[in-house]
Amino acid sequence: MSKLTDLPKRILIGRALRSDKLGETLLPKRIALPVFASDPLSSVAYAPGEVLLVLSIAGVSAYHFSPWIAVAVVVLMFTVVASYRQNVRAYPSGGGDYEVATTNLGPKAGLTVASALLVDYVLTVAVSISSGVENLGSAIPFVIEHKTFCAIGAIVLLTLMNLRGVKESGKLFAIPTYLFVAGVFLMILWGAFRGLILGDTMHAPTSDFEIKPEHQGLAGFALVFLLLRAFSSGCAALTGVEAISNGVPAFRKPKSRNAATTLALMGLLAVTMFCGIIGLALVTDVKMAENPAIDLLRDGVPVGPDFTQDPVIAQVAEAVFGHGSFLFMVLAAATALVLFLAANTAYNGFPLLGSILAQDRYLPRQLHTRGDRLAFSNGIVLLAGAAILLVWIYGADSTHLIQLYIVGVFVSFTLSQTGMVRHWNRLLADERDQARRRHMIRSRAINAFGAFFCGVVLVIVLATKFTHGAWVALLGMVIFYGTMTAIRKHYDRVAAEIAADETPADESVRPSRVHAIVLVSKLHRPTLRALAYAQLIRADQLEALSISVDPDETKALREDWERRAINVPLKILDSPYREVTRPVIEYVKGLRRQSPRDVISVYIPEYVVGHWYEHLLHNQSALRLKGRLLFTPGVMVTSVPYQLQSSEAAKKRARKRADWSAPGSVRRGPVERGHRKG
Repeated sequence: MSKLTDLPKRILIGRALRSDKLGETLLPKRIALPVFASDPLSSVAYAPGEVLLVLSIAGVSAYHFSPWIAVAVVVLMFTVVASYRQNVRAYPSGGGDYEVATTNLGPKAGLTVASALLVDYVLTVAVSISSGVENLGSAIPFVIEHKTFCAIGAIVLLTLMNLRGVKESGKLFAIPTYLFVAGVFLMILWGAFRGLILGDTMHAPTSDFEIKPEHQGLAGFALVFLLLRAFSSGCAALTGVEAISNGVPAFRKPKSRNAATTLALMGLLAVTMFCGIIGLALVTDVKMAENPAIDLLRDGVPVGPDFTQDPVIAQVAEAVFGHGSFLFMVLAAATALVLFLAANTAYNGFPLLGSILAQDRYLPRQLHTRGDRLAFSNGIVLLAGAAILLVWIYGADSTHLIQLYIVGVFVSFTLSQTGMVRHWNRLLADERDQARRRHMIRSRAINAFGAFFCGVVLVIVLATKFTHGAWVALLGMVIFYGTMTAIRKHYDRVAAEIAADETPADESVRPSRVHAIVLVSKLHRPTLRALAYAQLIRADQLEALSISVDPDETKALREDWERRAINVPLKILDSPYREVTRPVIEYVKGLRRQSPRDVISVYIPEYVVGHWYEHLLHNQSALRLKGRLLFTPGVMVTSVPYQLQSSEAAKKRARKRADWSAPGSVRRGPVERGHRKG
């Protein structure tokens, strides 16, 4: 590709990197935290709100259950983090849940986990971007008015950033992620100081509102079901935890230790922020409703469709910092930005998992190829396309999208931890060192508890969210599973067909003869070149073949052939229906039937043109003929190009572009040490 056409690509994604520079893209812990943990860290911006939204069905009186739900989420978070710390130590190769399940539970379990993770990664992008748009819309009305368009634009921008490479995108994501974490901790500390030390009474914008309960006075099984549904919604805070186990190869050495440390730090930060926001939401009297236009009442009157319900974190920030204050605006911007960047967890997980699946022949091989910046570019683009489709279908509504969420996460959690239990059982069967056995038994207990807890949560999520949209995620998993199974069968079938036998097969036996055919339409320079080339090959038998669709043209061709005394026999086939392709195919098949051990070599003269529109005017018959001949056994097809003047002009233009140097593309060699610019 010429430098001129390559220039836009270099501007967008940067200069290409050599394969041996892959080690330079590895991440230190301070960069790996925002790259791989931005999803669970940012989920505290919407997970508390999802808990309150579900509880609002029973009215504001049900809000007093939210601290207990938060405690359950915290216990689950610490359980999952502790379990995955065992994963990253035992399987540092980056296969994560897929590798654990495949190795210990079999290929079907591994493929189930992979299907769940692929769906979850797509939903991570859609939910994070949509939630980020809604948070930004709390400060900028234009964004919420055009949220679908803004969400798609954010996905495109994030895709370009990731195409530049994981290390470069990680540096870009570190600042807003740390700014968000610092902003939330400052909000929690300042809110606690105002409430406990100064005795201030803080009020959220919706504190004076009332909630019209859909089902008032819930008790018994109905109340338990509601609390379980609220808990399953709060489990959104755990999404993305598995990304670190999938991304261990991207860490600097010692990889496993650094990944385990990052995982523990992520869990501690996430649960602290989640609990703090839930507590401040109760103190500031935040009100949330699934259908705010009808269920939120101001002075006993529904607020109506023009009311925009801000996320919980935005309402709490307004109560603590004050509406329009500098810190409120900074936190609103940081929240929106980190939610956009939280999708980066999926941009690192999806392409890496896609590469592993492609290597195992479950996905197209193109997903295993690294791009110019040593990122898995094809996987990044595929993820972006799927997320854009979801955002467009659901109108960038995070409340609807989040109902599809979490199912895939806990499918992978449960199968992965079950696989880890079998992993430790297998190692314990052969281990005799008592100290190592004690360590393995402790790790097995952690993974066993994690498998049980995650299995219970999976049942809860399926029971409480199935009719609210979780069935869509399950359908997506089934589609991925079926597609990957079909791709694997295709690759296996092809591999079996092309495998070289130990004993000589027909493909390795030299053909008895080569029967060469030069296709002729008219006697012109391209035809003469094809004839000369075919004669040079010295086939056992050579003939020219022409299809007669016009008697006058055929007569002229025969006369010109005889006049030039061409020493290649010309065979003309009549085509009463004016077809060209079928008579050639039937003639070639007839030759094959007569002499099955012969190889038929077909030479097709073709024009080489210099403009795309000229391709539409030439070579169409040749393309159709080549396409048909590809399916004819024992036939070799050779294109003999003839360059027209337009192709020569295009070659000169390309040479000029090659000689032109784009700004900054000229490398002047290394700068001598000690040299300073005066």
